[in-house]
Amino acid sequence: MTYVLSDIHGNMRRWHGIMEQIDLRPEDVLCVLGDVIDRFPDGIAILMELMAMPNAKLLLGNHEDMMLSALTMRVDPDDLWSVRMRREALSRWYYNGGRVTHDAMDRLSGAERREIFAFLRGLPLEYRVMVNGTDYLLVHGAPRELCPEGEDQRDFAIWERMSPDAELPEGVTVIFGHTPTLDYQPDNPLKIWYGECMIGIDCGSGFPKGSEEQGRLACLRLEDMREFYAE
Repeated sequence: MTYVLSDIHGNMRRWHGIMEQIDLRPEDVLCVLGDVIDRFPDGIAILMELMAMPNAKLLLGNHEDMMLSALTMRVDPDDLWSVRMRREALSRWYYNGGRVTHDAMDRLSGAERREIFAFLRGLPLEYRVMVNGTDYLLVHGAPRELCPEGEDQRDFAIWERMSPDAELPEGVTVIFGHTPTLDYQPDNPLKIWYGECMIGIDCGSGFPKGSEEQGRLACLRLEDMREFYAE
């Protein structure tokens, strides 16, 4: 079976809630479309679980990319420009919920940190899978093929938000995270959104506790399109 989820955002309770429901087997494939970390405190622990899973396919999300930028940037203390750039990268990451992740990284050994950085640098931006005759293109933000000429395809793939009327690559169904499905439909609690040859599965697992919008972690099984939710 092929399972797809996205935007866990460090919520261990919801992550384990989904894993208990789907009862993943060695022959199954779990596709995680990025943004494992930030906002809730257990993103690094979840990321390390995924790194140890041979049947997990993980894409780079914009939050993982912000962490790489903030923590692996080379800084010369005598170069005020590089110091400023590092400060701005940290500020941007913290603004988007990265402080709890940074705290977790600081508790790791140097070897563990290097292993995580190497793993994240090697992550793809897209993943394709054929299930029951349907060609699925899995992305975090949007397909690189839609990137306007002259723009950075990497940034586009992890930061762009899908328009419900986007002209998609021919012959594929795009599954994406990054943009909460509240942007496409009013359901509260949030649920998986189905458009024309596109599916949005970010159901707000990163929303703060007590927020008016009731977020949850969603997972979709492609063989029978069964939906799973962890509140």
